[in-house]
Amino acid sequence: MKIAPIIKAIKKVQQGGNEIEYRLVHTGQHYDKKMSGDFFDQLGIPDPHINLECGSGMQAEQTAGIMVKFEKNLMGNRPRVVLVVGDVTSTMACSIAAKKTMY
Repeated sequence: MKIAPIIKAIKKVQQGGNEIEYRLVHTGQHYDKKMSGDFFDQLGIPDPHINLECGSGMQAEQTAGIMVKFEKNLMGNRPRVVLVVGDVTSTMACSIAAKKTMY
């Protein structure tokens, strides 16, 4: 839900002729259609460029899975900026991975 207005703003900038590239990464933490897919459809959020498919599990397992997979994604793409939105687990895990890999 939090990403919808950000994507909308990015698209507006792009329509104005400015170049801005982004990659939408979904942790896969909310993998049920009702928990994720419906929000994407209703809010006009495009399909993610990548789904980390972390699924559910104990808190530590979920956090570790997101961190490992997101870090690998960052290492392969090397973005200049990472903007993290989501729930507590995914934002914490992705923020730590981003801070660790970006310099």
